[in-house]
Amino acid sequence: MAVTVSGWYVQNFIDELDATNVGFDLTLTTHKIALLSNSATPNFDTDVTWTNTNEVSGTGWATGGIAFSAAAAGSTSLAPTLTVSPTGTMMWDGNDVSVASTTLTNARAARIYADALTTPTADALIILINFGADYSTTNGTMGITWAATGIGTVDWTP
Repeated sequence: MAVTVSGWYVQNFIDELDATNVGFDLTLTTHKIALLSNSATPNFDTDVTWTNTNEVSGTGWATGGIAFSAAAAGSTSLAPTLTVSPTGTMMWDGNDVSVASTTLTNARAARIYADALTTPTADALIILINFGADYSTTNGTMGITWAATGIGTVDWTP
């Protein structure tokens, strides 16, 4: 299979809203961004925990990913925020990713997970962002520019 779409990891959000209470705080800077190859086969309904299967890592981008606290230009934080934008929609946003001096091969997607969570779901998956193509760097900057609508949105209005 292949990475074909972006999406939220649904089961973890169901668990967040029921008695399981995963404990998400989307404004933390301890979340991590890991890169995946196009060999990844995300299942947004059933995947719940980070694994390094099909991970892309290399010089400047460690296995397990880069923490939000050091993923923006100059090793500054993504400073994640939650806002209403547009009306009836929750927007999760942050500064764009800019990690210098990386050497990476064929990164197709970014998988964001809650690295600090240990219970009830360790390393709970949050969202996957499909780049739409493979990207590589050779002692260059790996950058991710979030959409104008942020890292991800949820329309709460039917």
